[in-house]
Amino acid sequence: MIRIYHNPKCRKSRAGLQYLQEKGVEFELVEYLKNPLTEKELEKLLVKLNLKPEEIVRKQEEYYRKNLKGKQFNDHEWIRILVENPKLIMRPIVERDYKAVIGDPVENMETFQS
Repeated sequence: MIRIYHNPKCRKSRAGLQYLQEKGVEFELVEYLKNPLTEKELEKLLVKLNLKPEEIVRKQEEYYRKNLKGKQFNDHEWIRILVENPKLIMRPIVERDYKAVIGDPVENMETFQS
């Protein structure tokens, strides 16, 4: 089953959710701001994304600009930062079995469903 990590206040996340609904895809919805990921869950998701933690950081967020920009962190520190500040995680993230994609733009999900 497909799982979508979703923030209902985010336009891009809503577009990803709408895309899955229009395609008639069954999915599990995870509002990750209400139900934050654990460090282990985020680590597994990063493996499926084939990305480093810093690569999924929303650098336009105010918290990033004021507190993190220009600073160096290792992967474990980034994971801790993202778990403590889930708003910094790019969205939506769509996951299934052994793979995940960032659903922005929604076209990223086209090859992912099959």
